[in-house]
Amino acid sequence: MRIKPMYGTFSLLFFIIFLLYNQNLCYAQDAPSTTGYSCNPSQFYPCQTYVFYRARGPEFLDLASIGDLFSISRLMIANPSNISTPNTTLVNDQSLLVPITCSCNNINTTFGNISYAGLNYSFNSGDTMYMISTVKFQNLTTFQSAEVVNPTVVPENIDIGQAIEFPIFCKCPNRTQTQPQNQNQPRYLISYVFQPFDNISSIASRFGTTPQSIREINGNNPKIFDTLFIPLSKLPNITQPTASNGPPPVTNTTVVQENDKKGTVIGLAIGLGISGLLLILLAGLWGYREKSGKSKREKYSDVERQKSLYLGSKKESLNKEVEVNLMADVSDCLDKYKMYKIEQLWEATDGFDEGCLIQGSVYKGIIDGEVFAIKKMKWNAREELKILQKVNHGNLVKLDGFCIDPKEANCYLVYEYVENGSLHSWLHEGIKEKLSWKTRLKIATDVANGLLYIHEHTRPRVVHKDIKSSNILLDSNMRAKVANFGLAKSGCNAITMHIVGTQGYIAPEYLTDGIVSTKMDVFSFGVVLLELMSGREAIDDEGKVLWAKVGEILEGSEERKVKKLQEWMDDSLLREECTMESVMNVMSVAISCLNKDPSKRPSMVEIVYALSKSIDLFSDVSEEGFSPRQVTAR
Repeated sequence: MRIKPMYGTFSLLFFIIFLLYNQNLCYAQDAPSTTGYSCNPSQFYPCQTYVFYRARGPEFLDLASIGDLFSISRLMIANPSNISTPNTTLVNDQSLLVPITCSCNNINTTFGNISYAGLNYSFNSGDTMYMISTVKFQNLTTFQSAEVVNPTVVPENIDIGQAIEFPIFCKCPNRTQTQPQNQNQPRYLISYVFQPFDNISSIASRFGTTPQSIREINGNNPKIFDTLFIPLSKLPNITQPTASNGPPPVTNTTVVQENDKKGTVIGLAIGLGISGLLLILLAGLWGYREKSGKSKREKYSDVERQKSLYLGSKKESLNKEVEVNLMADVSDCLDKYKMYKIEQLWEATDGFDEGCLIQGSVYKGIIDGEVFAIKKMKWNAREELKILQKVNHGNLVKLDGFCIDPKEANCYLVYEYVENGSLHSWLHEGIKEKLSWKTRLKIATDVANGLLYIHEHTRPRVVHKDIKSSNILLDSNMRAKVANFGLAKSGCNAITMHIVGTQGYIAPEYLTDGIVSTKMDVFSFGVVLLELMSGREAIDDEGKVLWAKVGEILEGSEERKVKKLQEWMDDSLLREECTMESVMNVMSVAISCLNKDPSKRPSMVEIVYALSKSIDLFSDVSEEGFSPRQVTAR
């Protein structure tokens, strides 16, 4: 008779689980939209918005892996997510705001215009479109929508390494809602996936908005795993978890009868007893393993043993078919670059230890006493290799070799190591030593020469497509090299529906019409010039782009131009000896690069000439020792 309460408790738990399972099953059987969400191009498209994403183990418990998934940097997630240390380890279900660029895309005559951010994902062994949509992208898209966006792809016949575009559901607010006079109107529509235990009120409370505003956009009856668009005038202040030494407190709000309590206690006692037996068995197995592994411990240190086990497991499961396919894709490059073994890269980076991480998925490694930058890629490097083997210039980062890991279907590119890091870190990440105007001019000229080479001296011409301060590296002599050709395209004046790049640097014609040309690099270079002169980010915390109103600086009288420019410049430049005429000349170049009409932007040949003139102006005056204020007075 004593076991009846326990039996009743287990029966009740089983019944509740059964109900929840059937409820979820019913929702899962509701067919999600195959077309996503329709849009009107006359609205505020494209726009920068965010998706609400949860860190999930084992693969996505750090910002680097999540950044790779969304093709952005760790800092771009850390800042809006209120995370002070980008390389921190995340906890399961930790809340994140991930920035995306939302566009209104014309699919075809059947589906019309669909609103989404297109993200490329390269398939690994075991991946399916359903798994990528539901697990990795956490239902921010659907596999049906991915099939619509990729009409030529056969879901059952996707090759390892093949890149598939996944449409991340998003929306942009109306143009009238984003005007300055409408301060209380939504500037963002955050994409949020409705969870099994959510309700509209709890979601409103999480984001600091009202249930009514959510219902106005999404309706009254969302279903599990529907995408809701949360209207916000500003980004929420996400409260991040702090380290805890113990488990969270458990509360019990349910009153049960005395017999049920006794049954629960008995059940727990039985469970603990079984757990104790299991622990004894595990302890015995552990002791046996320790004894048998004694000789191995004497032979290897901890690091060496881990390395041995890792590489051994990879050799055992080597997928020869994958290796053959990947080698075929890069066969044209085999005679030009070194072929490294995965064992060499593992040893060079201490097993791709976080301490060797430079940024994103690039690691610092030492091979045969020489330092390299090793870029880990989750997709096939064939396109990047094809472009890199066409270029050879002192202002472009040099590729030394590559490696193929057939087990994970990964490629690794081994680049020269550029000692002083990125221009972005020097301008925006608190480095105390400030760049002089002379150094900034040389950096600008170096980048311009690198772009001139790929635009004019390659056939077909190469478009970098991702010129930004974080992709400009500085060597030991502070000379600039253009890096990261992962988005580069060989051939100009093409049109694409897959918009990639970094918000704040993307040319307007590429965002609206998908036009790929060398003039989009010219536009991005203009933004970099603004960063060099002002020391400001390309896009601020409120989502405002640096280039939006910069043309107003050079309007009016000469005296007004000088005053406005001095107010806008990096303060550190005003304290050194340089001529405002030189700075004014560079500002004129930047503004011409940022012309909304690409045909009116200068070529890189013209830009190099104009920047050389600015260096001459600086040199002439700096020899006479004039300061900015002295020049103005004259």
